[in-house]
Amino acid sequence: MHGVPPPRVESNLAAGYKSRLGIRMFILYALFYAGFVIINTFDPKLMGREVLGQTFAVVYGFGLIIFALILALIYNALCSRAEDRMAAAPDAEGEVFE
Repeated sequence: MHGVPPPRVESNLAAGYKSRLGIRMFILYALFYAGFVIINTFDPKLMGREVLGQTFAVVYGFGLIIFALILALIYNALCSRAEDRMAAAPDAEGEVFE
């Protein structure tokens, strides 16, 4: 490693788009999670009711996990598409994604 310059890092033109998208998805997930917390706070007996052969708490919990995975796949697909578009049009400084 002596005398070897660090690798060149290119600017990420889609960074602003990716940040905005990530924040929006986080807010969406936080609202879904807040529903779980609110139900537990104000009507905990509802979480004990049976739904689809399990308690509502288990079904909602798995729903939270599956929703997070779906959001991650959507985020990855949208960000990859944005990066590909930015690579194809390097002179566009992100205004395509406003």
